[in-house]
Amino acid sequence: MHTFCRVLFIMVLIGKVFPNNAQTPTYALEQCRQMALTQNKKIKAAQFQIEATRVARDASKLNDKPNIDASVMAIHAGKPLNQLLPSVLGSGSVMVAQPIYTGGQIKLGVEANNKALEISEGQKAITEAELLVSVESAYWQIVQVKEKIVLAQKYKEMLLQLQKELKNAVDAGLTYKNDLLRVEVNLNEADLNITKAQDGLILAKLNLAQIIGQSNQIDFHIADEVNTFNVELLSPKVTNAEELRPEIQVLNKVMELEHIKTSLIKAEHKPQLSFVFSGFASVGNKVNFSNGDSFLGSYLGLLNFSIPIYDWGKNAQKVKEQELKIQAKKWELEESKELINLQVQSAWIQLNKTLKKIDLSNLSIKQSEENLRLANDRYKAGTITGKDVLEAQVIWQQAYTSHIDAKVEYKVSLANYKRAIGEIK
Repeated sequence: MHTFCRVLFIMVLIGKVFPNNAQTPTYALEQCRQMALTQNKKIKAAQFQIEATRVARDASKLNDKPNIDASVMAIHAGKPLNQLLPSVLGSGSVMVAQPIYTGGQIKLGVEANNKALEISEGQKAITEAELLVSVESAYWQIVQVKEKIVLAQKYKEMLLQLQKELKNAVDAGLTYKNDLLRVEVNLNEADLNITKAQDGLILAKLNLAQIIGQSNQIDFHIADEVNTFNVELLSPKVTNAEELRPEIQVLNKVMELEHIKTSLIKAEHKPQLSFVFSGFASVGNKVNFSNGDSFLGSYLGLLNFSIPIYDWGKNAQKVKEQELKIQAKKWELEESKELINLQVQSAWIQLNKTLKKIDLSNLSIKQSEENLRLANDRYKAGTITGKDVLEAQVIWQQAYTSHIDAKVEYKVSLANYKRAIGEIK
């Protein structure tokens, strides 16, 4: 009963993970990249942040417009207040306030919000670059696992053939049983490795699906295989990665924003000029104190000019604080440039290392295939045992595994290098 329930649970799980669709989509790398740039949740969050910053910028442009406020009030006064006020009173007013001169604060506020918008756009560019590297890594991981499943199945076929030959030899009394047992142990391990690889394929697909905005979907295929792409022999580029990397662009924008903030602080210490107009009307018993009528209406105009005289040096201290922050940002910018240069060098070294691994793995494949061919010939000739053939098969499998790993590592390293020099798009 326990076994039946377990099988039933696995069948239900497979039905959810592998939906029965008429057509299973096949994704190429470029398609995955585009899906990630449009459907990934981090990108959507970054875009909403940009929109929020744009709204704040547009709102700041309206600060030079007049503010118009209206209010309505009703009063019922009891004894003894009704001796001073009408027992029933209704009053309404409209006030218009227009800033005339603010020391440049409105203009600087718009500039600051424009710069904040540019920073938000730069941060989205950073997110996009990081996301594209994640797409490359997740995509080629699927290719890597798929290739290893195929390799493991080919290796298992070799073992099965060797098992058959050894069993016949043992039955005929031509060899010892321990060679057959070794092969069977390797067969068990091969089955386990295939199972692990199949589980790894599911996890790899889930990882890519989440990145490209298709969470919990694994019912798709990948277009590429290890042998479908060519290795690019790149020359080291003399490029100014500092100018191309969005991180540096963002830090430069932050520096500019800090300078604007300094100007804003200084503007707070400049004269301010504004005009206020207010009109009001009241209705109530004898509300007009000039003639005793029940209606009173009038207006008020006010021109306000203020100038800071002495604030005990508070504004000067704020300016000094801001200038120190700017110096801190400068050193942060310089360090970021140095780290980027290190990243470029490291990425280039890693890329070249993977190219050497590919060359060595190609050589190892040729040598392992020849070694396996010779081992099979000698075994048939009776000059070596099944153990020697088994060892040749293991060497063959290891050579192909290294080749798969090297080519996938190259693709990921190439993406990291393009990211480092600011050219991943």
